[in-house]
Amino acid sequence: MVAIVFAVAAWQAVLLCLFFSVLYVGGLYVWSGSNDKDRDHPDVIKRRFMSVGATAVIVLPILWMISEKSENTEAYSILEWLGIRFFGLIPAVVLPLILTMILFLGPLYLHYMDGVFRLYLEPRYWTTSLQNFIWLRNHIVAPLSEEFIFRACMLPLLVPAFGIGWSVFLCPLFFGVAHFHHMIEKVIHKQAEVIDAFRQSMFQLFYTTVFGAYSAFLFLRTGHLIAPVMAHAFCNHMGFPAFNEVLGYPQPTRSKLIAIFTLGLILWSILLFPMTSSWLYSNYVYQA
Repeated sequence: MVAIVFAVAAWQAVLLCLFFSVLYVGGLYVWSGSNDKDRDHPDVIKRRFMSVGATAVIVLPILWMISEKSENTEAYSILEWLGIRFFGLIPAVVLPLILTMILFLGPLYLHYMDGVFRLYLEPRYWTTSLQNFIWLRNHIVAPLSEEFIFRACMLPLLVPAFGIGWSVFLCPLFFGVAHFHHMIEKVIHKQAEVIDAFRQSMFQLFYTTVFGAYSAFLFLRTGHLIAPVMAHAFCNHMGFPAFNEVLGYPQPTRSKLIAIFTLGLILWSILLFPMTSSWLYSNYVYQA
């Protein structure tokens, strides 16, 4: 494939990323009558599946048009820039997922205590889930489409302009702000008062931005789109850690759970860089 580079100015990279964000979120609301039904309604979900697909189709030609052909050693094919590669694929599927599961060691242990793990061993759970549009959205379409637009399509623009370090913290801002549209939906459908919806959205802005930084880190360290997709799908499945549930347990169970939560965070911090070493994933595109 043709080797290309992205040599846009910093302000152009920011504007393009902002445009991609608006395009992604705006596409969710272009359908007539989209505000009449809840976001979890099957009709709304199916329409939004088509919208995010159309966004990807629009963004790709834009990236190609602003790129430049080059024989430079830092030039790669469009697929390589997007993190779609064969070499290192299996480690990219497995290792970032395991790393994220280590971070969620506490919540996973809660699942074990609550007996939730037994569900995953039931074939019926998986067949039912694959027929559920909410499950498909949360575990497949949202992780894949959001990581593609907000990581794979933005980081190739941001890294040449800002460098890897700044890009890891700049890229998530577009991702976090893009989730703020949930506030509008909650108010329109009278699911929450304006002030409550604002507080919930600010909290969501915080943790989606934090996750976005982690996701951008995984993309740049592995050079694979699938790495943040797997982490994203797992985090969507687990949800925000139920710290309040831990405090509701009596002693000594409470202390045991706090220790497991802490252990997960410590192990994740220790293993973060070793388990995302570029050589494990044949990552020659992004030297993070």
